[in-house]
Amino acid sequence: MKKIPVDKLRLGMYVQEICGSWMDHPFWKSSFKLDSLEDLHTLQTSVREVWIDTSKGLDVSEETQALGLEEAQAQTRQVLEVPPDGTDGTILIPLHEEVVRARILQGRAKKAVVSMFNEVRMGQALRADIAYPIVEEIHQSVSRNADALISLVRLKNKDDYTYLHSVAVCALMIALGKRLGLDGETLRHVGMAGLLHDVGKMLVPDAVLNKPGRLTDTEFETVKSHPMLGHQVLLKAQGLNETTLEVCLHHHERMDGGGYPDGLAGENLSLYARMGAVCDVYDAITSERCYKKGWEPSLAIRKMAEWQRGHFDLRIFHAFVKTVGIYPVGTLVKLKSGRLGYVVEQGKKSLTAPIVKVFFSEQANAHILPELVDLSDSRDVILSSHDPGHWGLSPLH
Repeated sequence: MKKIPVDKLRLGMYVQEICGSWMDHPFWKSSFKLDSLEDLHTLQTSVREVWIDTSKGLDVSEETQALGLEEAQAQTRQVLEVPPDGTDGTILIPLHEEVVRARILQGRAKKAVVSMFNEVRMGQALRADIAYPIVEEIHQSVSRNADALISLVRLKNKDDYTYLHSVAVCALMIALGKRLGLDGETLRHVGMAGLLHDVGKMLVPDAVLNKPGRLTDTEFETVKSHPMLGHQVLLKAQGLNETTLEVCLHHHERMDGGGYPDGLAGENLSLYARMGAVCDVYDAITSERCYKKGWEPSLAIRKMAEWQRGHFDLRIFHAFVKTVGIYPVGTLVKLKSGRLGYVVEQGKKSLTAPIVKVFFSEQANAHILPELVDLSDSRDVILSSHDPGHWGLSPLH
């Protein structure tokens, strides 16, 4: 396995993984033998780096600098091993209490987004008056305990994706904004931006948006038009702040200028667009889609850490990692001791050592008496995260 820049790709190589969000490129299947000039050109114009498997295809030339797997993993660990920030003294509502409210809010928010987006699909003007009360409720829920709503909306299925993705990004934008020191109306504006950032997808044909196979270049360009289409919709709406329009238009831009639609880079991108880019990618790659199973949150964070240079604003990405954690609340993990447990709270000393509620022993193949384990004060460590569905479990029920 070697990580190489795309300008070093050549026909006959085996692409094991594409380094970037699924919306950066038209290849839903990221592992394939590179045998098409068209595919080569598309990769070189849509992403910066790829992983190749030299056991399945051609190797790079001797003078080409390539990153090995161990070195890449070491770099990722260095990015992620940062201490969590201290709390601001705010007393949070217990998670199990806020989940009850958040579940009701999730249903109400989805219904509102479905109503707004369907009106846009039918050519009617977007009604922002429907959105404002929902954004305010999401803001209040995040302020009480952000983990509740963020964990709930992560559990959406592929049929709910279009609408609950908007709710999820709204909650993530508000939580990230709080981490960055935003407050008051500014937080509500970034929440509105998150809720409406993908409204342009209502004007993209479903056959293209949900195509399970590789998109043609024409179809890929159609998908990439959704920020501009959404921006046009929002321009016609009443009472929206400029932040909402900015995030809608530029949430697929990248810090190195390799994004779309305008190829903006660095300081030409607003703080809010940079926030939107991180929140949108995280929720997209952790969600089940009709063409791809979502990644576990811990894997998504590690992959984003690999891509961060060039893709994301480093300060914002690091703040985001502290906001959701490397192992977000609700993540099912396997410990070195052979026990399974759910992450219930972020650790005070390290993001890689959360507080886990263990409940099952793989060695005994049986449930055990539930116990809270603070991994920052334990010799036990996390070996891997697991899909709760594999065990017939849901972390918030």
